[in-house]
Amino acid sequence: MTTHSRAGRAFWGDIRFLIGIVLVVLSILSVWLIVSSARDTTPVLQVERTIPQGEALASGDFRVVEVSLGAAVDGYLAPQDLQPGMIAVRTLEAGELLPAVATADARTGRTTNIVVDSSVGIPASVEVGTPVELWHSPTDEDGEFDAPRILAADVVVASIPESDGMLSTRSAAVELVIDRADVADVLAAINSGAALSIVPRGSGS
Repeated sequence: MTTHSRAGRAFWGDIRFLIGIVLVVLSILSVWLIVSSARDTTPVLQVERTIPQGEALASGDFRVVEVSLGAAVDGYLAPQDLQPGMIAVRTLEAGELLPAVATADARTGRTTNIVVDSSVGIPASVEVGTPVELWHSPTDEDGEFDAPRILAADVVVASIPESDGMLSTRSAAVELVIDRADVADVLAAINSGAALSIVPRGSGS
């Protein structure tokens, strides 16, 4: 009876020992997998400056960074993915990784750039990449300006020229990215002498 009891304790002791070894091995394997995954990085493009919607993408606007994105890596562009003729389909902020969905071929782009002169200057809060509304006040039959109204609502600032001189100030001219469907209306407003103004999106008139 005593012999069977000792044999039973020895058997269960051996089982617990083996289970302990298996747990240690699994723990070591898990740590190794985590470390290996962290070391598995992929080169992708990171935006170095704000790129407004509709602007052509050039290699000089990006730097290559090594990141660990796992399965999400396919959603971002690697250096070899940047091709001539690609444009930004939304404003890209400096520091963000370049998402594939934020780019398109220029031939399929729905936007173009137009330079307009703002009759009331440019608000200080407006900078490259700022979403704005383009308002206009058309002239009536007597040559008077009519009530202002929105001319194009989905507009992004592409660039703001700086005037030359000792005291450099913002020019009233601004380059805008607009939908091609709005081009005819904007050009007609410019040619008719309407007063144009830039309003940050969400602001009042």
